[in-house]
Amino acid sequence: MKMGTQSWIFTNRPTIIGAAAIGGPREARGPLANDFDLLHDDLLFGEKTFEKAERKLLEEACELAIQKANLQKQDIELFLGGDLSNQIISSTFTGRSLSVPYLGLFGACSTSMQSLALAALIVDSRFGNNVLCGTASHYAAVEKQYRYPTEYGSQKPDTAQWTVTGAGAVVLGQTGAGPQVVSATIGRVVDMGLKDPFNMGAAMAPAAVDTLQAHFQDLQASPDDYDLIATGDLGRYGHQLTLDLFPKYHINMPEKKYVDCGMMIYDQNQPMRFAGGSGSACSAAVAYGHILNRMHRGELKKVLILATGALLSPLSYQQKESIPCVAHAVAIEYTVEE
Repeated sequence: MKMGTQSWIFTNRPTIIGAAAIGGPREARGPLANDFDLLHDDLLFGEKTFEKAERKLLEEACELAIQKANLQKQDIELFLGGDLSNQIISSTFTGRSLSVPYLGLFGACSTSMQSLALAALIVDSRFGNNVLCGTASHYAAVEKQYRYPTEYGSQKPDTAQWTVTGAGAVVLGQTGAGPQVVSATIGRVVDMGLKDPFNMGAAMAPAAVDTLQAHFQDLQASPDDYDLIATGDLGRYGHQLTLDLFPKYHINMPEKKYVDCGMMIYDQNQPMRFAGGSGSACSAAVAYGHILNRMHRGELKKVLILATGALLSPLSYQQKESIPCVAHAVAIEYTVEE
């Protein structure tokens, strides 16, 4: 059911019946290491290229999510996936290995919640059951597309973020025990004219606040309705800018209630951390690993996750275009039975 101008309420409350988070070597040394289902100790994972390694991450996340849902591949009715590689090849090749109906998506780093919102819409409307959605990113594969190849060894400014090597996937069903997807707000494209690919957080922050304001207006909600509100991958600078923007949008946000996945996934003392994590796997891994685990433990009952995405391409950057951004929000509820 549509609410307001940008939001959906899922009356049948699709259930997350399986979830998985995969990480790489840097993620294995971060503060959320125990929340990953699987961690790798190198960047190639036995593959010949970083692109093939990224595909393997997503395949593993999807297979684990299906396994944890107590299903087989043939039980999956639809796979919604996307990533940051050109022509979303990691997701497409994962769809090839799954051999199930597939819809490829591109929302950059917002893909985790974009795919989850669409999967929930499909399940809620009874057009499908056992819908799989997921995304992945890989530091060495993505950096050379949007910035410079890692072999180049270029110096980065403090505002730069480290692309997360990882993947996250969930299976949604119409019935079952687990966290339920209750609503979603689809973001508008917001472009404030910023052009620096080394400061994605500042570019994406206005889109996050715009979507959050729309969510509150459409659903007549406020921060008090959630135990935790997490943005996708704004990093340290984008997070601070978001805090600065809240009063201008008349959002009374308790500072301790608002977190950013890009600031959570790495420890502040890790070398080469810069402003925090980024990449489409950032919000996916934190949400489908750390946040869902906290919900299962009864520490959180209702969360709102806003995955943020910078919708630039190497070509648009080279042609001196500014960076259009978007954020999609999904509300998840779960009450642990006594």
